[in-house]
Amino acid sequence: MKMLMQSQITGASLEFYIFIFAIAVILILILSMLGRFISLWFQAFVSGTPIPLLNIIGISLRKIPPRVIVNARINLFKAGLKTITVSDLETHFLAGGHVTNVVEALIAADKANIPLDWRRATAIDLAGRDIKAAVQTSVNPRIIDCPGGGGYITGVAKDGIQLNCRARVTVRTNIAQLVGGATEETIIARVGEGIVSAIGGSDTHKQVLESPQKISKLVLEKGLDSSTAFTILSIDIVEINLGENIGARLRTDQAESDIRIAKAEAEKRRTMAVAVEQENSAKVRDMEAKLVEAQAAVPLAMAEAFRSGRLGIMDYQRIQNIQADTDMRKSLARPEEKEKI
Repeated sequence: MKMLMQSQITGASLEFYIFIFAIAVILILILSMLGRFISLWFQAFVSGTPIPLLNIIGISLRKIPPRVIVNARINLFKAGLKTITVSDLETHFLAGGHVTNVVEALIAADKANIPLDWRRATAIDLAGRDIKAAVQTSVNPRIIDCPGGGGYITGVAKDGIQLNCRARVTVRTNIAQLVGGATEETIIARVGEGIVSAIGGSDTHKQVLESPQKISKLVLEKGLDSSTAFTILSIDIVEINLGENIGARLRTDQAESDIRIAKAEAEKRRTMAVAVEQENSAKVRDMEAKLVEAQAAVPLAMAEAFRSGRLGIMDYQRIQNIQADTDMRKSLARPEEKEKI
């Protein structure tokens, strides 16, 4: 009986130990699974930004990297931006934004006294702009080469001399116009247009070479940074080279064109003169044919006059004598005409 009771006690103790072991294994598994969440919770706790453990687990279940959210929240809290909640960070991440860049930009803007709130920062980030780089450009202005790629902006002064120049544009990001504002390509295009216009408005190329700062002043007065994501601080002309004499080439081309036009007009007049000459020759031949026809009609008329009795033989003789006298006069006059010729 005593041995039976001991065996029962031993069996109960064994089951108890197995139960305790199973519970210990389950606890170890749970702790290992929750270890990274606990470490993040503890990190937030010691940083003075307590985040509930269940909230951290929920962040992971929503397919959001909890470490990114926790670190962002800690950085914002330490920087004094305590109004931005964990829910705001989650919402921006789920919308496809870059939480880390937005947080770093907000902190940098706050330290530099640049007005930038969470709503505008997230809107800029979701619009595809680099908000972090934009804030850095606001603090440290950026220099844009105009034009890029080592090229030149070409303009022609009123005296026809071509000028090739390069400019450097110092810009600062305009946070208020970053969403919907034009990019640096627009700045380069507008500055190039302004430089070409300023060169074209100069009476001579010497004025531009003597005072290149006048170009910068004229371009800046046009307000080229309106509706863009930048504010133009300065425009500096760094290089000006003389190009071709466009005016002389245009005048040469115009003179050649005038010569060709004059030649064409002369050829036109010559062709018309030849045509008139040929027309007159045709008229002369036509008149000669009529004269021959008239001369051929004279004998017929004389024959008819003989038959009708209106012309006698003595009249005919007088006509012949007059004709002979006329022929003699003509023959005497021809050598004198040749000598004159």
